[in-house]
This record gives sequence, structure tokens and C-alpha cells, in this order.
Amino acid sequence: MAGDSETHLRDRDENTNIIRQPFLIGVSGGTASGKSSVCGKIMELLGQNKIDHHQRQVAILSQDSFYKVLTPEQKAKAQKGQFNFDHPDAFDNELIMQTLRQILQGKTVQIPVYDFVTHSRKEEFVTVYPADVVLFEGILMFYSQEIRDLFQMKLFVDTDPDTRLSRRVLRDISERGRELEQVLTQYITFVKPAFEEFCLPTKKYADVIIPRGADNLVAINLIVQHIQDILNGGLSKRHNGCTNGHSTPRQRRTSESSSRPH
Repeated sequence: MAGDSETHLRDRDENTNIIRQPFLIGVSGGTASGKSSVCGKIMELLGQNKIDHHQRQVAILSQDSFYKVLTPEQKAKAQKGQFNFDHPDAFDNELIMQTLRQILQGKTVQIPVYDFVTHSRKEEFVTVYPADVVLFEGILMFYSQEIRDLFQMKLFVDTDPDTRLSRRVLRDISERGRELEQVLTQYITFVKPAFEEFCLPTKKYADVIIPRGADNLVAINLIVQHIQDILNGGLSKRHNGCTNGHSTPRQRRTSESSSRPH
């Protein structure tokens, strides 16, 4: 499959024999704020959701895929709704950084698949092929400065807390088989305090704040237009090593390596 992605990039840059560093966009916001819906709407409006994964110019990743592997004791707590999945320590930031570095090198990456029912990583992986624009969404995407500094654009999806809670309750009961009391207890004990302590303060780092999530078509259309500029006219600027003031290192290809918070 790596050969396919190499061919894919050569087709786009057949006259240059170089790879372009992708434009990374971070998308943050509270639980059930609509981060995935915003990313999905962007893909839809760009027509990328109708394109084969090998050929897509825009890719989406989720921080939810990078939950740490729990110890038996932690898993026992998680089954009772007593583990804090909204704390920064719940995520494998080392793996996130490793993945982002590989993406910036134009490599194909293997993304873990997390099972929210059993609170564990599955055996299979999702393959993400090289793309020109990568959307990476998650509740704490801007918390780590090391990760935050890699994004060339940062979006924060700002949705009313009552709306987020109602969405979370419906999702956890219908999709994850949880009891209402457990969902509410977990929200009050972990989710709400973690949002206020770790997620909400990172809103100040956002370049664009999107109130009402995917319902805000005006904001989403502006972002879509910006991405289209990158994919079309902006590409010529990137060949000169700069996109919107961001340096875009270029290198010759030598080799190729192969959803929701609790």
C-alpha cells in the first residue's frame, strides 16, 4: 500500500520529485461540541468524502484514537465510570507526536482503533495516506504546546454546555450501552471539571472559534474556502516554500513507511 501512496504523491508533483509538508489544522472543543461533525462537513463541502482514501487531499484524525492502554486496575475503574478519560494523562501524547512527525514527512501512518465499550485498543489499525491538508480533532488538541505548535491553523468548536451534555447522554446510552446515572455521574465528576480546567483555557489559542458547531455554515464555508485556496492556488505558493507565512520545508522522497471521548 505504501507504493500506492508514493504513486499518489508523484502524480500530484510529477514535475518536481519532492513532497510537500501537509497543512495541519487542529480542531478542539468540549465533549460532544461537534468537532467530528465540523470536520465531516468540511470534507463533504470539499467533495473529499466521495474520493477513495488513497487519493484524498484532505485527511481526518481523532485524538480519541490515541487513548493510552489501560492497566487492569484502570480498566476496572473505567468499567464503573470512575476513570478520568478527559484528563491530559489519558492520552498517548508520545504516539500523537510520532504520528504527526510521520505525517509531516509525507508518510503513510497506521492509526490505532479504540473500543469505547471495552476501554481498550483493538487489534486492527486504520491506514491514513499522505494528504495536502490534515484535520486533527480532539478535546485536548491544544493542551500540549509541543503538539499545539505543529498546527498551522487552530479551530475551536464552541457549543452550549447543555447541548453538549444532552448529546453526550444520548450517545453514551445508545451507542455504548451505558446507564443514565453512570453517564451523569461521570460528567459531573470528571468531564465538566476537566473541560473547565484543561480544555476551555486552550480556547485562547484558536485562530477561529466556531459557535454552534456544524450548524454554523458561514464559519465552515470560510474555512472550506481557505482549504480550497491551499489545495488549488495556494499550492503554487507552497512550491516556493511558504503558505500563509508558514515555512514549508521540502525534501526529496527517499523511502516510505508504511470515535468519541468517554
